[in-house]
Amino acid sequence: MSEFLTDQFILENKYAEQLYFDHAQKMPIIDYHNHLPPADIWNNRTFKDITEAWLEGDHYKWRAMRALGVDESYITGGADSYEKFKVWAQSVPFTMRNPLYHWTHMELKTYFGVEELLNENNARKIYDLTSARLQEPSHSAVGLLEQMKVEVVCTTDDPADSLEYHHQYQQDPKGSFRLYPTWRPDRVMRIEADDYLDYLEKLGKTADQNISDLDDLLEVLEKRMDFFDSLGCRASDYGLNRVYSDSFSEKSVEIIFTKSLNGQYIDGEEAAEFKSYLLDYFCRQYHERGWVQQFHLGALRNNSQRMLDELGPDTGFDSMGDENHALHISRLFNSLDFDRQLAKTILYNNNPKDNATFATMAGNYNDGTIRGKMQFGSGWWFLDQKRGMEDQIDTLSEMGLLSLFVGMLTDSRSFLSFPRHDYFRRILCNLLGRDLEKGLLPVSEISFIGSMVEDICYNNIKNYLDV
Repeated sequence: MSEFLTDQFILENKYAEQLYFDHAQKMPIIDYHNHLPPADIWNNRTFKDITEAWLEGDHYKWRAMRALGVDESYITGGADSYEKFKVWAQSVPFTMRNPLYHWTHMELKTYFGVEELLNENNARKIYDLTSARLQEPSHSAVGLLEQMKVEVVCTTDDPADSLEYHHQYQQDPKGSFRLYPTWRPDRVMRIEADDYLDYLEKLGKTADQNISDLDDLLEVLEKRMDFFDSLGCRASDYGLNRVYSDSFSEKSVEIIFTKSLNGQYIDGEEAAEFKSYLLDYFCRQYHERGWVQQFHLGALRNNSQRMLDELGPDTGFDSMGDENHALHISRLFNSLDFDRQLAKTILYNNNPKDNATFATMAGNYNDGTIRGKMQFGSGWWFLDQKRGMEDQIDTLSEMGLLSLFVGMLTDSRSFLSFPRHDYFRRILCNLLGRDLEKGLLPVSEISFIGSMVEDICYNNIKNYLDV
């Protein structure tokens, strides 16, 4: 790998190198949105092999292997652990120019010191080496986070989750980093789902309360938010196809919710009205509690019904959606802002056509009360790659203030995914380095630009979340 993944990887000139090596590289990590299992952190999970640590749950890799004609038995099926890894190793050379090629080799080098390009010929050697290293304390779940200088981990948690592992971690931390839950109430809003009544029963049990009407639901949700808050929750999040801001009345929503409790059919308009009511309620709660609200918008999920039936959700059959977001977002935010109840907000889009829409929409609601209150979030999902991040940074720079940006997050289920922060930092420094070289930014201000890089990598999100 002498010509690849050098110290200067992505850094195209001396200014980019100066910004990265003197400023970005040294900053700790606050990973403010991920899907790491809290149980794995509390139990300090040791992975039995590289396949379990690396391929389990990674739908990015699964999609690539399916495109190459790999049988599902080697992806999510029952094939031998080494055989699964070998098939992935065979696949890697064919991922060139996909971010998987960069991520794969950055992760192998960062955590395991592997400087060979992974392929079929060295699969056995790399499998054995990495699997052996994963048995060492430095490569347990906690050890992997410590290696990357992670200071804060914010997981993604359902209102009905017990949060037992967050509670235990706070009583007896397993690492030097802090662990906080994040409120993700998607299932509460999904009133049209077939399992909605089962979910409400589970949610009610967490508060020792039956949910028999809308007031009960709101009471239980408030108790759960209090509980999340007691464990340090700093933020909420949604994975919605769009923001719901349709007209609603409380009386109408009470009728819709009662219909649901009675097992009656809820049509699309009724579901949208219920979701709009509940989303408005949640947003006002976040403002009162000082939480950040995050909106991940625009994914079109579970496009293959056949594979959904066979494998379930979140298995790699999602894509960009094509919603028109501006009016929906504006109606909700305008209502909250009018009442001075709009919380700190991060907007993420999944379709590049929405970059400018989201960047300018965020700018509509900065009101001078909080520095960097409204954020156009980092490249997400299908935009979580070099061009996607460059485009997001450029759009934010042109239509907002890059200096206030709260930076990168993993949004990952893998403990091996944290080199993505380094990937982002190199991309950020390279873009600024290009501008310095072209005279678009003054070289005399490189010290200030360096401090801006440090803010984007760490200080801004630290202050934003108050951690």
